[in-house]
Order: sequence, then C-alpha cells, then structure tokens
Amino acid sequence: MKRLFLALAALILAAHAHAHKASDAYVTLRVDGATVDARIDIALRDLDRDLDLDTDADDQLSWKEVRTRWADIAALARTDIRLSADGARCTPEAADAPALTQHSDGTYAVLRMQWQCMAPVQQLGVDYRIFATTDPTHRGIARVARADASTLQLAVLSPGKGWHRFRLPALPVAATASAAAADAPAPVAQPEADTAAAEDAPPWSFPGFVREGVHHILIGYDHILFLLSLLLPAVWTRSAVTDPRTGVTRTRWLPARNLRLALTNVLKVVTAFTVAHSITLALSVLDIVNPPSRWVESIIAASVVLAALNNIWPVISEARWKLTFVFGLVHGFGFASALKDAGLAKGALVGPLVGFNVGVEIGQLCIVALVLPVAWSLRGTRTYRGAFAGGSLAIAGVAGLWLVQRAFDLSLIAG
Repeated sequence: MKRLFLALAALILAAHAHAHKASDAYVTLRVDGATVDARIDIALRDLDRDLDLDTDADDQLSWKEVRTRWADIAALARTDIRLSADGARCTPEAADAPALTQHSDGTYAVLRMQWQCMAPVQQLGVDYRIFATTDPTHRGIARVARADASTLQLAVLSPGKGWHRFRLPALPVAATASAAAADAPAPVAQPEADTAAAEDAPPWSFPGFVREGVHHILIGYDHILFLLSLLLPAVWTRSAVTDPRTGVTRTRWLPARNLRLALTNVLKVVTAFTVAHSITLALSVLDIVNPPSRWVESIIAASVVLAALNNIWPVISEARWKLTFVFGLVHGFGFASALKDAGLAKGALVGPLVGFNVGVEIGQLCIVALVLPVAWSLRGTRTYRGAFAGGSLAIAGVAGLWLVQRAFDLSLIAG
C-alpha cells in the first residue's frame, strides 16, 4: 500500500499550480517579401524560471522587474529562434518596446522582432530552441502567413528538434520580376542544420488537432485528477451493512462483484463528461458564451475538490454521472482556451473543434484504460482502500490550493 500511495502522491505533487495548460509560447510570423515580422508571446512564469526575474523573491513579478530585464528577454528570443529563407540564414534585428498581454493561463511577455532575409521567402525555415534545455514539455505554437493573408499555416514547434519548414505559395509574377531586377546580394551557404532530413511542417491538419487534444488532456492535471476522483469509486458499490453486535445499519463502500455493472457506471460517467464538455467547448470556441477565465479555472478546481470529497463523504453516489455532467460543462470552457489561444480563423473552426474534441476523448479513454483494470484487480484489498481514502484526500488538498490561487488571482503581476 505504501508504494501505491507514494506513486499517487508523486503524481499529485507533480500537478503544479498552472495545472490547466502546459508551457506554450505563441509565435506569429508574417512574411512580406524578404522581411519576416514576428510576434512572440512567452509566459512570464517560464521566463522567471530561466532568468530569475523576481529579484526581491516575493513571488510576484512587478512591471519594473520585467522591464529592467527586457534586454535579457529579447536576447533569449533572438538567440533561440533562428530563421532561414530557402536555406539562407535570415538576420534578426532589435526587438520592439516592452509589452505584456494576457492569455488564458496568465501574463505573457510580447516581443516584436523582425528578420531580414537575402531574398523573398519561398520556404521559411524555423529552428526553435526556447527552453530546450530547461523544460522538455515546452512548445511553440506557430502561425505563419504572408502579409496579404493569402496563406496561413499552423504548426507545433518542438524545441531543439531541428528545422521546421513552411512552404509558401509562389509570389505573384509582378513581385517576382521586381525582385529579380533588384540588386541581389551574394547568396549565403545553407546552414548545416537545415540540410538535415527534417519533415516539412504542413498546415495544422485534422490529425494535428487530434494530437493536440490528446496532448492537452494528458498534461491537464486538473482534468486528470477530476477523472481519477470519479474512477476511484467506480469499482465499489454503496451498500447497507448491519453490525451484528449493535444492530446498527450503516452505508459503506464495498467491492463491486459485477464487472459489467462497474463498466456501465464508468461508461455513464465518461459519456456525461464527454457530452457536457463538448457543448461548452463548442459554445466558447464559436464565441457564443465566454465566461471569465478566472471564474472557469476556479470552478474547475472546485469541481476536483468536491468530486474527491464526495468519495470520502458521499452526497451523490448512485447518480454520479449527473454531478459529472454539471462540472463537465465548466471543464469544456477550460478545454476551449487551448484552441482560442492558437488564434484560429473564425471561419475555419469546425475541423479544429471536432479534431481537438476527438483527441480529448482519446486521451481520456487512455486514462480509463490504464486505471480501471488496476482498480478492479485491487478493489478488495486494504491497499486499495488506503489508496482510495488517502488519494481522495490528497487530490482534494491539491485542488484546494489551486482554488485559492485561482480565486484570489495570486499569480497576478504587481503594478
């Protein structure tokens, strides 16, 4: 029992305060002839980890602390993002003035930079290395477009994985002739890394959004703990037990004997969660309903607390799918943040929405497939009873910390 409990505790402790989203940066590249304008949004919490921005160690970043280190922030982006045009290295220029913006998971630094290439860009290469040595979960969500918006490509950039290539449509004939007539500088040798067999980065296709949905559920610790809270009692039933000595009848959790009934209960819970979050995911991504992110994240944390405590002191035991449906509506708004932060065009949301939702369900079913067989095999043991009680309390405790942090916005940037 000790080993099982420690493993569960390690999983829970790994679920840090920013539980809903992984470490993502947002890279928007706008190609205009031989010039590439870039906007790069990087989370301040990630920059603080690498650059130690919080100089007074008060667990709050002030605008002064961020502004005085802006040169270091800009240098990180300039050094760890390299661009090439058709194999020739592009030259970065100085970043714009300091600026901040809000994403669904907190405050981000906004860097506006420009790269000058040797010729009009036909194939843009991106070598993304931000946080490659300090955070293996970090990713860059890239949007690449021409200045006239004639093309848009989306891709996930994995740090340190070599060059990502974006093929852009040929320039109009007039623009091509004008460029040929201009005095072109001598070509620069293709960088060695760009000659590697890196796959072209296609537009973010339906399978890409499926993968993104799977990734999102597997790194969404609050969603995982909510699901675990629902799965822990799935292999038990609430039964009335009479003490033969005192004659007192009490309701207790007892190991289930009917596997089919247990699977039916799990199916009801999973289906309720799926239907509920699908509804609000669509409503949010289509901009029909947009509750404040702070409220959503706080209620998600509260849902985890209540689901875990309901295992210890059951208020709803026979119809847990109803509780799951109610809270699943809130989790759907949380799922939507990943798609909305990617900055998708409003006229092209159906495919990404369906693909992302399919990925979420695949990730969810993977968790069920891993947890349920183990829970069923151990359901009648003292080990499982201890893990059930201790794990539920631990989940409630961690989610309670999230609730306090999110409800009181403890991670805000100080003025």
